[in-house]
Amino acid sequence: MSTIPFHVPDLDDRERDAVLLALTSGQLGGDGELGRRAETRLAELTGADHVLLVTSATHALELALLTLGVGPGDEVLVPSFAYPSNANSILLRGATPVFVDVSEDTLDLDPDDAASVVTERTVAVMPIDYGGVGCDVLGLKAQLGAVAGRDIAVVQDSAHGFLSRRDGQHLGTAADFGVLSFHVTKNIVSGEGGALFIQDDALAARAEVIREKGTNRAAFLRGEVPFYEWVAMGSSYGLSDLLASILLVQLDKAEALTARRRAIVTRYDAELADVFERGLLRPQVIPDNCEANGHLYPLRTDDPASCKALRAHLAEAGVTAPFHFVPLHSAAYAREHLGARRNLPVTDRVWNTLLRLPVYPSLTDADQGRVIAATRSGVGL
Repeated sequence: MSTIPFHVPDLDDRERDAVLLALTSGQLGGDGELGRRAETRLAELTGADHVLLVTSATHALELALLTLGVGPGDEVLVPSFAYPSNANSILLRGATPVFVDVSEDTLDLDPDDAASVVTERTVAVMPIDYGGVGCDVLGLKAQLGAVAGRDIAVVQDSAHGFLSRRDGQHLGTAADFGVLSFHVTKNIVSGEGGALFIQDDALAARAEVIREKGTNRAAFLRGEVPFYEWVAMGSSYGLSDLLASILLVQLDKAEALTARRRAIVTRYDAELADVFERGLLRPQVIPDNCEANGHLYPLRTDDPASCKALRAHLAEAGVTAPFHFVPLHSAAYAREHLGARRNLPVTDRVWNTLLRLPVYPSLTDADQGRVIAATRSGVGL
């Protein structure tokens, strides 16, 4: 019996041909023709005002905080149920991550818990659109701003959220900054890579300089200045045209790949509906005003022991169903370096009781049937 993997990227001859063409073009560096074409296409697909391609979603988070001028003495609110990149991007600025809980149903940041820890040092919040389910960015910004008595910047981590929408708006485009990922595990891939959405013109201009090693090279390439030079502090976040060539092909496939993922999720919903109705498993709740992209299919059990048993049962049936995100507030680095931790009960429950079923475009109907059958038998049906 073959093992059904958790994730398989959708790559074919079109990506290979695009890479070969990029190799022969001689233009492999960042902010090249292919990268700029990909940025234009991303803006068309998402409605973002400004799009900057970067080397990873991690670097997009770092670039956002650099652009905001976050530094020592500042605090940034971030869910503990997250990847280490979120906390690292804050720590690398000399700032302090303040870990907050998630909502029991959507698994997104809990706005009430976030509001309870706003201080005079809070400068930003970093909500995460878990599984491509969009958080209420405008509501969060208003709620935190009311508590703080000033604007709190929102850096929306939509790494899971390409082609997801909330209230008809693409995730990441309502926040001050939005972050996408094109890591090999995401819906649309370039191997490594990401994008930063920025709505404010001045912030976008600042971020462009930081991305280009603190130079005005981008303005030079547009013919706006006669030469480029060092004009500000910066780093090197530009995505190679070699990877942008893959991304361009993936963007052409994006709608079809997303439609297939959504179809897989719809079948899971239908054939596990009675499991949910009986309370044997708990799905992630997708609000009516959200259109998710089928990035993940997370399920939760009642307790850690049941989750471990179900994961083992699925493995015996040849189904890969991994856990997700060891909470940041209780991880080794936080225990050793960040002092006393907050009580985050929902996060502690979620990570111990969550597993994810396979979702990828090449998952066959037969293999999905195997996943469903194994999941049902694993809960006694």
